[in-house]
Amino acid sequence: MEEQLQSIPPSGVSLYHPVRLGSLSLPGNLFLAPVAGYSDRSFRSVCVEGGADFTYTEMVSAEALTRGSEKTAGLMSRASNEKAYAVQLFGGKPETVAAAARIVLEKTDAGCIDINAGCPVPKIVKTGAGSSLTRDPDRLYELLKSVVNAVGNYNGSRPGFPDGMETPRRVPVTVKIRSGWDAEHITWKEAAQAALEAGIDAITIHARTRAQGYEGKSDWDILKQLVQFIAGRIPVFGSGDVFSPEDAQAMLQQTGCSAVMFARGAMGHPFIFKQTKELLESGRYSEILVKDRILAGFHELSLLVQDKGEDIACREMRKRFCAYSKGISGGAELRRTIISACTCRDYSRIFASII
Repeated sequence: MEEQLQSIPPSGVSLYHPVRLGSLSLPGNLFLAPVAGYSDRSFRSVCVEGGADFTYTEMVSAEALTRGSEKTAGLMSRASNEKAYAVQLFGGKPETVAAAARIVLEKTDAGCIDINAGCPVPKIVKTGAGSSLTRDPDRLYELLKSVVNAVGNYNGSRPGFPDGMETPRRVPVTVKIRSGWDAEHITWKEAAQAALEAGIDAITIHARTRAQGYEGKSDWDILKQLVQFIAGRIPVFGSGDVFSPEDAQAMLQQTGCSAVMFARGAMGHPFIFKQTKELLESGRYSEILVKDRILAGFHELSLLVQDKGEDIACREMRKRFCAYSKGISGGAELRRTIISACTCRDYSRIFASII
């Protein structure tokens, strides 16, 4: 198998290392980010197999959760191979998000609750959630403090623990922010200070503004400044423009952040975590065979079928198999066929020459 050679980190010490997140000990610092409409437990499962050290659910609506939505509660389901995972909540009302956090503790054995203060999507922002919170540090503090208090005061039983057993350790609460609302309103420092004062256990920053959405370039210098501002009080995780093992290495080297979050970089490429670990530890990594990538896609499909049935799973896997097919010879023609696939047999026929 062909290998790519890269320079070993300057100090000779691996940039790959464990992370302490409040009461939670994680074996490494390569995480799967929460991705709306993508980070269900089937995708998280293949990423764990691909080497992810920690995973986040897609955004879970605090409002829907507190109203008893079974579909929303289903987003929090743990994958069978996840040793630890985080549930990410979004909402604009402190009392609602706090109530949702208690539901997370009651219904799941998630090891962490993450609050989304970064989503730039208009329908999220207009509710006072997502990146609108980064824009208003006082409101962000109020919301985060309410969640920290709710989690800290929780004494109920939890799935995975004997009935009646009180929570043995406080589940860490983290937050994901943006650099600001737009170029004229850069508020990451005020948002970070609010998070610290609220008692948050870690901060993730996607160093784009809300106005940028997912366009333009993530400003890693802001990530570096946040690391320096936090000065080791809590971990800082980096997100944005990490599409390869080399990108992850560069982010760690240039910013000093504690961990890297892969989002779009992991789509269709769950092995990126193993490759990055190899690069950080040895200075080189092995390429993944096309067959192995496609087989990972079929494993994801089988897990998704178990959760949602063949019809829904096959429709959702269209975009995912398109991602798995990127870089493959004849991939464009494959993708034209993929977008009309309706059954597992269709996918088997499409990829018959590869697997």
